[in-house]
Amino acid sequence: MRDRRARDDDGPTGAGVGGDADLRPDGSGTRSEGADVDTRETPGGAGSPIAGGGVSLDAEYPLVVSDLVKSFGGITAVDGASFRVERGSLTGLIGPNGAGKSTTFNLITGVHAPDSGTVTFNGEEITGLEPHQVANRGLVRTFQIARELKEMTVLENMMLAPKGQVGERLWRSVTPGVRGGVIEQERELLERVWETLEFFEIDHLAEEFAGNLSGGQRKLLELARALLTDPDMLLLDEPFAGVNPTLEARLLDHVHELKDRGYTFLLVEHDMDLIMENCEHVVVLHQGRVLTEGTPAEVRDDEEVIEAYLGGSV
Repeated sequence: MRDRRARDDDGPTGAGVGGDADLRPDGSGTRSEGADVDTRETPGGAGSPIAGGGVSLDAEYPLVVSDLVKSFGGITAVDGASFRVERGSLTGLIGPNGAGKSTTFNLITGVHAPDSGTVTFNGEEITGLEPHQVANRGLVRTFQIARELKEMTVLENMMLAPKGQVGERLWRSVTPGVRGGVIEQERELLERVWETLEFFEIDHLAEEFAGNLSGGQRKLLELARALLTDPDMLLLDEPFAGVNPTLEARLLDHVHELKDRGYTFLLVEHDMDLIMENCEHVVVLHQGRVLTEGTPAEVRDDEEVIEAYLGGSV
């Protein structure tokens, strides 16, 4: 079995990153020498976008953050943050405004390079890699403000996400005798996309322009699109901000179902009740440092957290 982390680092997130291929959702088909193939077997069948996240690795903690430091113009946003995320868990990252949560996400995912410290994912140091390189290794994030392509339909937004699309090579799209493989792969990808849209219950919006969606619907689209990149771990940056209670409940249900299928999550969220009720482990940032971490009950009763972050009993 090929290492799940072996990926082509030359393509952008969601773009074709593998070699020439004519692959089917069940893993059959052909791929040229040296191309990366995801050979993991999942409960939902190989290639299923919601079947399960990651491969069985010996490492208990796929994400390890060590002594990260980042300053902007003399202001230290992250000051020696260290923590790790257990495989298959839903871990919460909390802290007051300005604690460094989003900056830490940006350092992990390559948006910013740290001044010092390291980020290790699935046993490989990824510190300072470009965002697409991090994503191609299976560490994918969403943003506080959804970044959909507003003038494209929901379906078109989704079709951009899967990696290894051979049709992204112009010569394959127009060359007689080769184009058939492109059409076949697009047909199979379309089936995956519809399956994912149905899972997130937004299939009825497939032909709607993404710019016309509500805030909650855009969050669902962003999570669905992230899932189509076939991640091992998802970093969710305030996925419930601005979402009405009904859609929030749906999003939470989807996150828990995906976690049950083997995905790992790191979640930034300001809603303390949501974190305490849904996360197994909580990391508290304060002034760019990890103040404490533990179970929700341990964090809830921590006097330093109460004093520095909550301002009173939870």
